[in-house]
Amino acid sequence: MANRLPPLRQPNRPSLRTGAVQYLNTKPLVHGLAGLGLDVVYDLPSRLADQLAVGTLDVALIPSIELFRNDGHRIVSDACIGCRGPVMSVKLFFRTAPRRVARLAVDEGSRTSATLARILLAERCGVLPEIEVLPIGSGLADTSADAILLIGDRAIEPQTAAPAGGGSFQLVWDLGDEWCRWTGLPFVFAVWAARRDIDARPVTPLLAAARDSGKASLAAIAAAEAAAHGLTVPQCLSYLRDNLHYDLGQREREALSAFYHHAAGLSLAPAGLDIDRAVAAG
Repeated sequence: MANRLPPLRQPNRPSLRTGAVQYLNTKPLVHGLAGLGLDVVYDLPSRLADQLAVGTLDVALIPSIELFRNDGHRIVSDACIGCRGPVMSVKLFFRTAPRRVARLAVDEGSRTSATLARILLAERCGVLPEIEVLPIGSGLADTSADAILLIGDRAIEPQTAAPAGGGSFQLVWDLGDEWCRWTGLPFVFAVWAARRDIDARPVTPLLAAARDSGKASLAAIAAAEAAAHGLTVPQCLSYLRDNLHYDLGQREREALSAFYHHAAGLSLAPAGLDIDRAVAAG
């Protein structure tokens, strides 16, 4: 009787509670998560940051500004959502000249992008506008603010370039492009972070593997997602491939440091943070 082969041993799966995002721009990071045995919940980025802060999540994809607002967080992956030029999905629409903006409406889910808009307006245009929060689901026609920040699908959809009923717009800034031109650095919108009391080493290679799988599957992701976002497949693929960057390298860490210093200078982030420790590899 032939000897039977022993059953394959299943690798230990990390039990860390992980929070991820289902936006189009995050699809390449989360595309491969389902098959990795992670305990994943999906929610808005701002809510994930809140859950990470209170301990109901151990690891989460959070807005980069939240890394600076909670000294108990650290980066745990070299996967990120960033750009090295126009990002397409983060736009500031102006009804007046940038130097005359008195009221800025910001998308309710836009913590990092809202901070970036305020930095650019303050340091490039010398204005500190009153802030109005635009509820999720609202659009350009729902506010009379001088400038309106939209992020995600509503910013990237072609119809927002000529909004119906939203009034006339003198100028539109792509905030990724504006930052990159101004600083000479990339910009990082979201990072994988964990609380400092959590050993996230088991999940770190899985997050990188999911990112690598997503980058290798951009055409398939675009084919699956384009119609739902009002895009053609080529438009969706171009956005995912050409406008977004998914690797957190040294230049991206320098960009996070610069972002922190600008935010802290305007009291949009706590002063005195050990920024090198905050953005160091987990």
